[in-house]
Amino acid sequence: MLVTYLEASRDLCETDSILFGAALAVYRIIGAKLPMAGRATQQGSAIPAWRKRIEDRIAKARALIGRLTSFRSGNIRPRVVRTVRMAFAGTNISLSQPDITQKLTERIDDLKQKIAAWGKRIRRFNERSRRFNQNRLFQSDQKRLYKSLERPEVCGAGPGPDQADTVAFWRGLWSEPVNHSEGPWMEVVASQSASVTPMDPVTVTPEDVAEAKPITNTQVYKKCTYSTSLFGI
Repeated sequence: MLVTYLEASRDLCETDSILFGAALAVYRIIGAKLPMAGRATQQGSAIPAWRKRIEDRIAKARALIGRLTSFRSGNIRPRVVRTVRMAFAGTNISLSQPDITQKLTERIDDLKQKIAAWGKRIRRFNERSRRFNQNRLFQSDQKRLYKSLERPEVCGAGPGPDQADTVAFWRGLWSEPVNHSEGPWMEVVASQSASVTPMDPVTVTPEDVAEAKPITNTQVYKKCTYSTSLFGI
């Protein structure tokens, strides 16, 4: 039967439809399960399980901080009191003891520190993932990487600077003389250096250069080591 339909097909689209119908019929005859549309290309969640667990812990810790803060402010509703008792379960802390306010503050601070540590772990994971993806994209498609690094709110925002203003700005920095006041410390340095004998000027002639021997890397290293030892470096 399939040969008859294929011989009667007139174009590639009709042939493709015939083959698809035949494959669908075979699937139904053998009782195989057909894949749903889009299921084959659907990717799993990119969020790891440990991150979901940490996010759940952060959400629960924030909710508990809210209940503890509400109880510390004077809210004694049954639900709040029950949550506070569960927070101190397994300890010798009672809600009727005099220093319960201090214990509540310590518990709240402890939860805040845990939330900060969990959040820092997630931020380290996000930063590492971002660097890994950028390095992999740099090896495969550098143009796409540089495109992703652009900041649209900065790049090309507003008109460019005026040429006359730019020239006037840099000309004011480099072309116009300015008298600077160095302060009294320059006079102190000058008085301290007055007794220093200036070095005689050294004139290097072409003959001196021609007579000089080439210096090896080992000699340069020894001279640098000797000079640094003189200055105590």
